[in-house]
This record gives sequence, structure tokens and C-alpha cells, in this order.
Amino acid sequence: MPPRRRSPRVVVVTGASAGVGRATVREYARRGCRIGLLARGLEGLEAARGEVEALGGEAVVVPTDVADADQVEAAASAVEARFGPIDVWVNNAMVTVFGPVKSLDADEIRRVTEVTYLGQVHGTLSALRRMLPRDRGVIVQVGSALCYRGIPLQAAYCGAKHAIEGFTESLRVELAHDGSNVKVTMVHLPAVNTPQFDWSRSHMPRKAQPIAPIFAPEIAARAVVWASENPRRQVVVGAPSVKAIWGNRVAPWLADWYLARNGYDAQMTDAPEDPARPDNLWAPVEGDVGADGRFGAEQKQDSLQLWVTTHRPSLVAAAVGLLAGGAMLWRAGRGNALAHDAFGAIKESAGRGPRRMARLVRRLARGG
Repeated sequence: MPPRRRSPRVVVVTGASAGVGRATVREYARRGCRIGLLARGLEGLEAARGEVEALGGEAVVVPTDVADADQVEAAASAVEARFGPIDVWVNNAMVTVFGPVKSLDADEIRRVTEVTYLGQVHGTLSALRRMLPRDRGVIVQVGSALCYRGIPLQAAYCGAKHAIEGFTESLRVELAHDGSNVKVTMVHLPAVNTPQFDWSRSHMPRKAQPIAPIFAPEIAARAVVWASENPRRQVVVGAPSVKAIWGNRVAPWLADWYLARNGYDAQMTDAPEDPARPDNLWAPVEGDVGADGRFGAEQKQDSLQLWVTTHRPSLVAAAVGLLAGGAMLWRAGRGNALAHDAFGAIKESAGRGPRRMARLVRRLARGG
């Protein structure tokens, strides 16, 4: 049996200064966690630390370029020196370049790969060095629907995300082979309203935007934290991610056709891009931008699909109980009308959460 989990937990989040990482930091802070904040931008990191402390957590700022394995290792040591053994490591840092492949150069693709893919590798290796001897800990890889489906204008990023998926699958099997209690899970995100669309490098004529529908970064953050507490093989966030992943498995040719026709315009607004603006490919952009991008008016504040995913055991139990209760009613010979009323009551209670459904099913099973 693994050792009993300590409280508060010690968590490391890479890419903690902005976007999904910043929102994830807030979620952990609300749980009173001790958090190692890793990113390149000092202003954003210091602002994140202030939010953590205001929300009841503790934080240590460690400026880190995750493309440098030595910096990541030093950061891991610094976090443990301050807070003790790391319980959760969230690999989230990323950079990207928007534009068709023919507009990219080799250095840009290499840099995206070093940060977005190798950054997760470096974080995983540093986490494993500490977690394996203790035989406990959770590593969360922040993935994307783009781990499975490449889209135009983001080839470097899609390539890096595909690599993370392959790396993580290999690691997962090795941990199972060794009988390790260290867990690794992936969280696959949809389009999220983050600042990346204003500070990523772009070779496009118009400003970048996420492909609608767009989700609030808080939804992604809740998924990451939930996955670290309930480590499944993977957690897919949002119906668009589910459709992209399964659609590509079933009919990749159809996705090719659709994206060739729509994938360019869907990723650009009508506003012209400023080719002289700063970007964060090689160095952080100055200032603190927080978690949210400029698409707040368009973003979804919740995801029914994620709710179903995170309540799956209760829903399955309720469904099984529903079938059992229905069968008992029929066997008891109570007739169509009573069965219809019972099923209607269960349907009406569905919106009130799985616990209410479970209680109703238990009452029906008892004949109440």
C-alpha cells in the first residue's frame, strides 16, 4: 500500500505565470497546497505567488526555462528544499508558432519542440527521480485534442503534442510493469481562452484566435486538479475534444477535408497582425497577463462533458440502479403507469446531481 497522502500537498506547476497554468495554480491554492511556480516570466510568477497567498496556499517562485533540463532539476530541488517531497507535478508549459509549415524555419520548430515536448520530458524525469524511490506521486501531462489530430497553421505545436502522447504511453506501461504506485495521467484540452494568442509568434496575416467553441481557463484548471486527485489514464475536456479525437480515429479523411476548407479562417480574426509585436518564443514577454485572453465574451464557463467525465462512477451506479429498479417494478407487477412515473422522476432528478439520483434509485430498489 502507498503511504497515506500528506496534507497540504506539494505541487509543481510549469507554465505557472499565465493561461491554464495560472488558473491551475489558483485551483491548487484554494485547496491550501504548497506550490512550486515554474515559468520564465518573473513578473507573472510574482503575481501568481500573490494570488496563491491570498487564496490560502503557499508558493515558491522558481524562474525556469523548461527547455533546459538542468534548470528543471534545480527547480525541483528548490521546491523540495522549501516544502518537502513533491506529491504532484503538472507539466503545462508551452510555446507555439502560428503559420503554415512553409513559413517556419528549423530554429522555430526546434524551439517549440524543446519547450512544449522536451519541457514535459524534463519535468517528468525530475519528478520520477523523486517519486519512484518513495513509490508515490502523480504526474499530470497537459495535452490537447491536438495530441491526436493535427490542424493547419500549428504543425510545430501539433508535432510536439503528438510526441507527448507517445512518450507518456511508454512511461505508463513501464510504471505498470514495475508495479509502481507513481501515477501518470494526461488531460486533453479544447480551445481555451488564454493569452497565448497575443504573445505567441505568428506568421499569419491576421491575429490568431482559438477555434470555437472556446472554454474558460478555469475549466481546464479544474480538470487538471481533478485528474491529479483521480488519476485516470486520461481526461478529455469538452465535447469538441471528444469529437476531434474520435472523429480522427473513425474518418481522418473527413477531418482533412473539413480543416482544409475551414481551418485557416477559423484560426484568424479579421484584425491584421502586427509583425513587430514582441513574442514569447525565445524570451518571456514583459508584464503580468494573468490567466485569461481577449475572448472572454465568447468563452464557455462550464462543460457538461467534463461534469459527466468526473462523475462517471456515480452516473454508472445510477444507471445500473435504474435498470435494477425498473426490473424490480416490472417483476412486482406494478404496471406501466407506475414504471412511467418512476422513470420520469429519475429523469427529472438528473439535473440535481448523481447523489440525488443514487438516493432515488436506492428508494426505488427498496420499493419506496
